[in-house]
Amino acid sequence: MTLVALLLGAASCTKKGASGKPSNVDYYTCTMHPSVKSQKPNDKCPICGMDLVPVLKKSGGETKPEASPQMGETKSGEMQGAQTSEFVVPVERQQQIGVTYAAVQRKPLRHTIRSVGMVVPDKGRNWQFVSRVDGYVQKLDVKSPGEIVEKDAPLLSIYSPDLLTSEREFVELLRMRDQAKSKDARETPERLIQSARRRLQLWNVTNEQIAELEKTRNPQQNLTLLSPFRGVVQSVPVEQGKGVGIGNMLVEVADLSVVWVWAEFYENELPMLKVGQEIDITVKSYPGEKFEGTISLINPFLEEAKRTAKVRIDIPNPDFKLRPAMYVNAELAMDMGEGLTIPVSAVMPTGTRNVAFVDKGEGKLEPRVIQLGSKYADLYEVQSGLVENERVVASANFLIDAESKVQGALNEFEPSPNESPVKP
Repeated sequence: MTLVALLLGAASCTKKGASGKPSNVDYYTCTMHPSVKSQKPNDKCPICGMDLVPVLKKSGGETKPEASPQMGETKSGEMQGAQTSEFVVPVERQQQIGVTYAAVQRKPLRHTIRSVGMVVPDKGRNWQFVSRVDGYVQKLDVKSPGEIVEKDAPLLSIYSPDLLTSEREFVELLRMRDQAKSKDARETPERLIQSARRRLQLWNVTNEQIAELEKTRNPQQNLTLLSPFRGVVQSVPVEQGKGVGIGNMLVEVADLSVVWVWAEFYENELPMLKVGQEIDITVKSYPGEKFEGTISLINPFLEEAKRTAKVRIDIPNPDFKLRPAMYVNAELAMDMGEGLTIPVSAVMPTGTRNVAFVDKGEGKLEPRVIQLGSKYADLYEVQSGLVENERVVASANFLIDAESKVQGALNEFEPSPNESPVKP
């Protein structure tokens, strides 16, 4: 019996070697600090104080890490055609490194496009009054930019000898027509009256003013220009008493009840935009308030340097809150249906694949190769690799990834040399 015991002791010593390390163990390392290597089985990590884990030898000189007893055993399973391995990170350890979880959930997906733009007047609602006769500015009813004028409100009056002469001719033609005793005798004055009326209209005399002249037969010395709409005076380049000639700009009025916003969108966003889409507009001047706009034009020409195209948005502005040259934010939210989602923080890119760590309970974790769809805010759509209501690690993923690599759980995920990277 004594001889047998001595022989067994000798065999055991031969197997473990002088250092007490099993023959199939290459060295011991720390799961958090793989650079630490030791030949002693009971050493602790000099950096964090954790127990070291044995790294086993493989055929061909390769080594494979083995989970320490506190890490638990490993088991294999199939997922997406790749061999995966469960590994164990004790719950206490997870709490220490700040691991949190998120459920794989089916949620409505909304994609939002954002841009910035500038308010400009609607050119179809901007009116510049230009002098169509030679004369003098008799009176300015509006004196500075920014004044609000109502529809048909007087803007300014011009004295023009030519206009006064034309009005007198018009009145004389009316008198001739009225005195004609036969229908044939009235035809010639009637033709001349129509010509005189058109001439007055070309000189910015309104139909109402012509009708008043026809009724009173009293030519006016001054021509009063009236605002065609409720708007804001944009510029008044003339002064009272000064002479003006044909073509001189007199006053400019802008109707701001509808304004434009020119916003820029990147070329990859343009396929999502359509004329008629509603879009939200916000400005810093009115926090918490949204203005509803409509896309009315998508410029087909891109700016070469910025790779953007300008989009025109029409916005009702009855209170004149939006002012020309004001910067705004444009936001277009689109309903993209429903999909299986996980937080962005739950995805661990490996360079060639995307991995999520699934909670199997009692500290057990399983790495899964997953296929991702589009990103929506802080969520990824999951196309394959996970099922609804599973729990995945949502924080401290890089620490869990280190644990899995030490335990060999991700060894089977390493790509072949000819495999190209896959982006999320």
